[in-house]
Amino acid sequence: MGNDDTRRERRFSLWGWILFVVCALFFIASSLQSRDLLSLIGSIIFLAACFVFLYPLVQKKDKDQGA
Repeated sequence: MGNDDTRRERRFSLWGWILFVVCALFFIASSLQSRDLLSLIGSIIFLAACFVFLYPLVQKKDKDQGA
């Protein structure tokens, strides 16, 4: 049962970070529309940070499937 809980927790984390990526994309679109350079820079940094946090979740999942 512990393995199922870990898998479920990882799936929820993955979906949460995907939603953060979607939000970052909307922030980028909004800052482009308003021509706000500071918001654009912040949104791009936020998007990059989301990918940094997503990487270990996706990387670990790939390793588990290969084993």
